[in-house]
Amino acid sequence: MAKKIKVFVDSDVIISSQISKLGAAYFLLNKAHLELYISNLSVLELIDVAQRLKIKTGTLTSFVERQFIQVNLSEKNLKGIKRKFGEYTNDPFDIHVVAAAAKAKVQFLLTYNLKDYKIDKIKRDFNLICLRPAQLLQYLRSLQTQF
Repeated sequence: MAKKIKVFVDSDVIISSQISKLGAAYFLLNKAHLELYISNLSVLELIDVAQRLKIKTGTLTSFVERQFIQVNLSEKNLKGIKRKFGEYTNDPFDIHVVAAAAKAKVQFLLTYNLKDYKIDKIKRDFNLICLRPAQLLQYLRSLQTQF
C-alpha cells in the first residue's frame, strides 16, 4: 500500500464535513486514505464553533479522535509560537495552525480560508502547500491512485 499523504486540517474544513456529506471536505476526511492531523488548540476551537452552530460536540470529538492524529502545542508557550509563526498568517487566530502543521511536517494544509495564510511564504519556508478541499481532491484524482 502506498504511503499516506499527510494533511493538516483547519477547523473550518472539519466543521464543513460535519454540516454536509456532499462536499469535498466530507469525502477527504471520511473516504480518502489520508493521514490527518489537527492541533490540540484547534480541537478547543472546534468545540466552541460546534456549540455555536448546534453541532453535537460528542459526535464531533469522537470523529476527531477516530480520524486525526493530534499535534500538541504548549498553551504556556503561546507568546513564543506567535513570535515564531506570526509572520505566516494574516489572521492572528490562525498562527497555531501553521505552527502545528510545521511541527507535524505535513505535505498539505487544508483550509477554506486561504486568504488568512501567507501561502507562498509557508511553501518556501516549510515546503507546505495550502489548499482548499476541492483543490486537494483534484490533486489526488490527478495522481490516479486508489484513495
